[in-house]
Amino acid sequence: METLGAYLFESSAITIFVLLLLSVYFIVTFWIFLNRYYILETRITAEAQSLKALYTGQSKSVSKSSLIFTYLSRVHRPNKAILEAASSDAIRVSTKGLTWLSIIASTSPFIGLFGTVIGILETFSKLGTQSSASLSVVAPAISEALIATATGIWVAIFAYSFHLILKRKAYELSSLLSSQSEVILSQSNSA
Repeated sequence: METLGAYLFESSAITIFVLLLLSVYFIVTFWIFLNRYYILETRITAEAQSLKALYTGQSKSVSKSSLIFTYLSRVHRPNKAILEAASSDAIRVSTKGLTWLSIIASTSPFIGLFGTVIGILETFSKLGTQSSASLSVVAPAISEALIATATGIWVAIFAYSFHLILKRKAYELSSLLSSQSEVILSQSNSA
């Protein structure tokens, strides 16, 4: 802990701001992921059960827990337009936050790099005032400056990975909604 305290004490306001911003990014990344993952997983489970009931003939329509149910309850006869609208709306609502994960994944390395550049500039500025500088003085200062880049990359790894996981879950949900729509349309056309 002494090293962290010394690092923060010796850092500039810009470096501290960069590390704070990356910390906020990290927290937001996990919050979005956990929130959206739970929502998507819950919806996927409900839609899978509804689709299974349709396939096995236990039901002639989607279950009340299905995202499509509200839309179908408003029309007399199911049609492709209403089912596509239901699917689109469900995916749109379920994937909120993915844009933020993408933004965080793409900007956090640059923010970290900015912090590193500022740290290196400060190091060279301090070294310019000294009469002599050796590698034993320069190396620790540069390695401390690289902490910001490492932090930015660390945040980006999680944001990008979580974005891909949620994107895959959204695809699963979309696929289940499309399958239910096709079954419902085929039943209404044969009736």
